[in-house]
Amino acid sequence: MKFTWRSELPALAVLVMLFALAAWAWPGAPERMPVHWGLGGAPDRWGGKWEGLLLLPTLAVGFYLVFLVLPSFDPGRANYPRFAGAYFAVRLAVLGMFAAIHAAMLAAARHPTLDMNLVMLPAAGVMLMIVGNLMGKLRPNWFIGVRTPWTLSSKRSWDRTHRAAGWACIACGALFIAAGAVQRPWAGGAALAALMACALGLVVYSWRVWSTDPDRVPPAGTSPAEDADVREP
Repeated sequence: MKFTWRSELPALAVLVMLFALAAWAWPGAPERMPVHWGLGGAPDRWGGKWEGLLLLPTLAVGFYLVFLVLPSFDPGRANYPRFAGAYFAVRLAVLGMFAAIHAAMLAAARHPTLDMNLVMLPAAGVMLMIVGNLMGKLRPNWFIGVRTPWTLSSKRSWDRTHRAAGWACIACGALFIAAGAVQRPWAGGAALAALMACALGLVVYSWRVWSTDPDRVPPAGTSPAEDADVREP
């Protein structure tokens, strides 16, 4: 997948914004800042300025670089041009979540009683809904999507599992947004449990579809996979 500065400009702009916000907040930030929050939204760990202001931007840069180069190491790299737009949109959605949480952390530095679930849960929910709308556009690869032995061995399982995953992500995203609005200590845990249950269900579903596919193949990797025959067997 070819890298161009023009195509990466939105993602790079988000990264620059993260560090610009940290530089803007640095002079007025307290020496001791909340850096971690429990499921109830209250801070449960404190750190210094470097951690509070620069840890998340640094993690965002690490995420960006890793997922920028991953296609070069993927045995299924030939498939990436077929979903390049979706791959970029997923990366940008995750960076957007980083930006929203970073802004909330800066606000929490000045107002430690801020309930972070008001931001973190909806931010995660929006990201999940965006990713859910892109799931059906992903093609077999080893690094992004629902990668089980069965989706990587059956075009039908890959396509059907990712369509189901799209709806699951959208539903879980809505739950995360609702959990942020409810403002109850148990709401975030319930949304997270629902997400984990959906993930487990998708693994089982991928196996079920694979088991009925008469055209199973070795795990996708060395050549572009054709579109699956999605007709009922």
